[in-house]
Amino acid sequence: MVSITSVELNYLVFRYLHESGFTHSAFALGYEAGINRSPIDGNLVPPGALVTFVQKGLQYLELEANLCNGDADADDDFSFLQPLDLITKDVNELRQIIKEKKENLQKEREKGTEKDKDFNQENGQDGRREKENERQEKERDRERDRDRIEKDSEQEKEKHHEEHIDREPVRDHEDKVNVKPEDNGVVGGPEPMDICTRTPSLPCEIPSSDVTILEGHASEVFACAWSPAGSLLASGSGDSTARIWAIPDGLCSSSMQNEPPNVLVLKHFKGRTNEKSKDVTTLDWNGEGTLLATGSYDGQARIWTRDGELRSTLNKHKGPIFSLKWNKKGDYLLSGSVDKTAIVWDIKTGEWKQQFEFHSAPALDVDWRNNASFATCSTDSMIYVCKIGENRPIRTFSGHQGEVNAIKWDPTGSLLASCSDDGTAKIWSMKQEKYVHDLKEHSKEIYTIRWSPTGPGTSNPNQQLVLASASFDSTIKLWDVELGNLIYSFNGHREPVYSVAFSPNGEYLASGSLDRSMHIWSMKDGKLVKTYSGSGGIFEVCWNKEGDKIAACFANNTVCVLDFRM
Repeated sequence: MVSITSVELNYLVFRYLHESGFTHSAFALGYEAGINRSPIDGNLVPPGALVTFVQKGLQYLELEANLCNGDADADDDFSFLQPLDLITKDVNELRQIIKEKKENLQKEREKGTEKDKDFNQENGQDGRREKENERQEKERDRERDRDRIEKDSEQEKEKHHEEHIDREPVRDHEDKVNVKPEDNGVVGGPEPMDICTRTPSLPCEIPSSDVTILEGHASEVFACAWSPAGSLLASGSGDSTARIWAIPDGLCSSSMQNEPPNVLVLKHFKGRTNEKSKDVTTLDWNGEGTLLATGSYDGQARIWTRDGELRSTLNKHKGPIFSLKWNKKGDYLLSGSVDKTAIVWDIKTGEWKQQFEFHSAPALDVDWRNNASFATCSTDSMIYVCKIGENRPIRTFSGHQGEVNAIKWDPTGSLLASCSDDGTAKIWSMKQEKYVHDLKEHSKEIYTIRWSPTGPGTSNPNQQLVLASASFDSTIKLWDVELGNLIYSFNGHREPVYSVAFSPNGEYLASGSLDRSMHIWSMKDGKLVKTYSGSGGIFEVCWNKEGDKIAACFANNTVCVLDFRM
């Protein structure tokens, strides 16, 4: 008999978590189960392998339980078995369940037949019809029970789809209505924005002539970032490589349709290319655009030149690196890891300067406040503000009731935004320990947040500073950070939104979702202005410094560069 090993099962669960969007759980399982040492070639395992495996197992148990019963109509027997029975009972017990239920059903039918005869003599056929209806209803109930899990999932997707296509687009600013004052104190805000249906004939669809698809990665592309100094785009993938693509200036349609752009491949492995320990999980350019830092599943940070040369390998973490950030000056690199610590690295020496061990669980994100102080967040629900040279946090923020997924300082470094699995985003100030605002409009986990490049300390000082939050509830929400009010709710996506990014001028917001679509929204009136549908879930979107190109990285191993013209 063919059997499955614990190593194989662990890998299937790892892949299931990854494909379902449970990124943190996937990394934790991979780390503890040693997925990096697995001999399995991930490229040979199809998507949805675990669900397929379980479904086939259930079908096999059903078949095996009926095989020796000698009944011609085995399909009827399946309705006697529930999924939980198939998982918790052996074949002999399943056969006994079928046998007993069939005997009971036969007895009920015999009793029903006798009663029907007596009853029909007096009252015609009404009783038989009622009995038959009851029996059919019971069988339908059993059928619904058996398919419960699969149908719930499909109905949820259909529900989102119907809501998406049934609503008329908001065509005029006057169509907006005020949000109720008791809802998080929002007054005067517009109703959630609807979107135009995405068909190629509509003007909001980005034409294929304005899109360049960059191929070469052999696995999902998790991260992408434009160089702040030039037309270089970096991407990081589960194939153990990062790539630096040279994207010519000008329109995609005129510059890149005929010949592919130059690309540098930054290999994070020696030997096998399917080592899961080498997944590139995060990357960041320094302020001058001369150095690229990558964080990997193997716990190492690497620094590369813009020419693709490995300059240094930073090795001290004992687990996967989730977040990596340069300070503005460019002399320090900050990393956060599953090993619960954050490390500041001295770039000149290539050595670690200080390790911060305050969290009791994996560190999920880090962000510099200035050149010497920064914040960290963790699955332990805590946020710590730390300073180089200090052995204790200079500020502790507690208030979230779930994993804190992301943190971001505003452009002046005075306010810190955070988002969590508890469904809230919060805004904190160094002046007080309690949060300044508690933003509660999302109905599910919030995966990421972004400040607008507007207001004091930015190149757009006369525009209002706002905060965007992206959630597993498939919405993006825009917040007035001064009042803590909801400004817009963007409802165009149908699945979790993993990434949002503001254009450099602060006038537009791009969002990428697992529903394979990227939307671009106007900050002026909250309407959808452009949309693009790809061939895989989107993990990250980012704008180039000129604001005329957007990059998106996909689960189908590709990176797309889109021209943005209004």
